Amino acid sequence: MTSSPQDEIERYLKTGRCDLDYAAWPGTVFERALRAHDDLRGALVAEVRRVAGSRGVPESLADLDVVAFTRRRVEPMVRGLFPRVEQEAVLAVLERSEVFLTSANLDEVLRSTRWDRTAWDLATLYLASVGADLLDDEAPRIVGLSEETTFFVSSEYFDEEDPFADFVVHEAAHVFHNCKRRTIGLRETRRREWLLDIEYRKRETFAYACEAYARIVERAPRLAYRAALGVAFARERTTPTDDRVDRDELVDIVRDAAAVRNGWKRILARCAPPPQPTRAERLASLRSRIGVDGLADGDRGG
Repeated sequence: MTSSPQDEIERYLKTGRCDLDYAAWPGTVFERALRAHDDLRGALVAEVRRVAGSRGVPESLADLDVVAFTRRRVEPMVRGLFPRVEQEAVLAVLERSEVFLTSANLDEVLRSTRWDRTAWDLATLYLASVGADLLDDEAPRIVGLSEETTFFVSSEYFDEEDPFADFVVHEAAHVFHNCKRRTIGLRETRRREWLLDIEYRKRETFAYACEAYARIVERAPRLAYRAALGVAFARERTTPTDDRVDRDELVDIVRDAAAVRNGWKRILARCAPPPQPTRAERLASLRSRIGVDGLADGDRGG
């Protein structure tokens, strides 16, 4: 049985899922997509407003210069990870990439976000930040979300008591593997396509390590005192519960970073993909596979 637009809207509000072909709506593919977008996002905005009730902008955000604030939070990380000639270009992007989700910008964000699921996740982030019921009781509680070069952060940021937490740094760290170098005017090569090359399975580990190390550096500007905070992190860290992160590995990376002057580089090295084999190593592997001892350097498989 073909579902109706109302069926799809109800499913979307409850689960964040919808038919990517928007078959319930009439018209051409383009017409269906436009109609579905208006209906789904309009319903999402209305439902979030109904559930959350009337809310003002938190006092902590009322007069905040978000651009200047974001730059202060991410600048140590950028200075530690990028060469000097690239730092200002990266900072210029990050300082304007953060969005604190509040009642003032909620409607625009939910309507303009590119993906339907992302909009639903952001609705969850907002509802959690104001203590309202979530659209789905089993929805993961999130305090930040990154998409391409934009990252959204909950207003709960200013109430966080974990001494090793910094949602802004965490989400900004994800931009490094989401954004291509040419997007912000940096030179791109075959081996350097993204701002930073992070192994896929270690992306969350990288972000968690960056936020913990950022707090360590902030609390202990002098290297001599950082090791103790690295030990404290290992002792206190019972989270994240994120199944994408190996807790023991995260703790080891943070302690390793806290022991050296530029721990940012140590974090990057621990989360980078394995190095590509050299030409000599590829030839040796080829010889081993085919059982030939005398492949000339100029020989190629074909």
